[in-house]
Amino acid sequence: MTCSVEEIRLSLPHIELAAHLFGPPDGQPVIALHGWLDNANSFARLAPRLEGLRILAVDMAGHGHSGHRPAGAGYGLPDYAHDVLQVAAQMGWGTFSLLGHSLGAIVSVIVAGAMPQRVRRLALIDGLIPPLGEPESAAERMGTALQGQLAQSGKRKPVYADMDRAVEARMKGAVAVSREAAELLAQRGLMPVPGGYTWRSDSRLTLASPIRLTRAQAMSFVNAVQCPAQLIVAEEGMLAQNKALLASVPFQVSQLPGGHHLHLNDEAGARSVADCFNRFFAVP
Repeated sequence: MTCSVEEIRLSLPHIELAAHLFGPPDGQPVIALHGWLDNANSFARLAPRLEGLRILAVDMAGHGHSGHRPAGAGYGLPDYAHDVLQVAAQMGWGTFSLLGHSLGAIVSVIVAGAMPQRVRRLALIDGLIPPLGEPESAAERMGTALQGQLAQSGKRKPVYADMDRAVEARMKGAVAVSREAAELLAQRGLMPVPGGYTWRSDSRLTLASPIRLTRAQAMSFVNAVQCPAQLIVAEEGMLAQNKALLASVPFQVSQLPGGHHLHLNDEAGARSVADCFNRFFAVP
């Protein structure tokens, strides 16, 4: 399925981000946030199927065609939340809805919980809260993260001889995706370098997080959400087995067939996710 999409640049006070803009100018404003190491093409199949929405699918900082954070800066959840609010300000959207997948869903919950007066609706795909930590391991985690940061300058990203090899590597990544999904992500995620191609994403995105929220802290954001919210859980994804967590979520929860990238892997998955979200956004 195809529809017109506009490529735009967002010159924020602290960074420049790239984005795709879908839908009618008078549609409901929606900021769409992709998953870790993905890009705005994560929504290439889903966004054209969503009705009556003005969707801004952002390349999150350090991903796709967006800028990388300056030396010494990081990619923490508060940083991404700040980016979202700056994006909304540039678009002139005092209030808006959020559509998030995986990491993008986590950031969406953070924003909606911390700034509930700004968010109209919350649409989540196989993502809810970040990986959790325990208070007693905080010092050890911080030390490990700092060591990783110190060693990062000597690391180089892999170079693939051709785009097909890069696509195959993405198919077998930490979260496997279909070939078609990998090709869509590669269209926006690869860049030519001497010897072939490498990913545009900032290598610092692979660093361990220096601080993790406890379960109580993470759930405080979930419980602070005031807008209507729907969570789609992929049957073969990351959340399906965490039944205790899902039972505690005060959102509308729907489980659909497919893997973690069910909205991107194939047309059937995109259609099933769109059917759910079209009903969700149509409710007054």
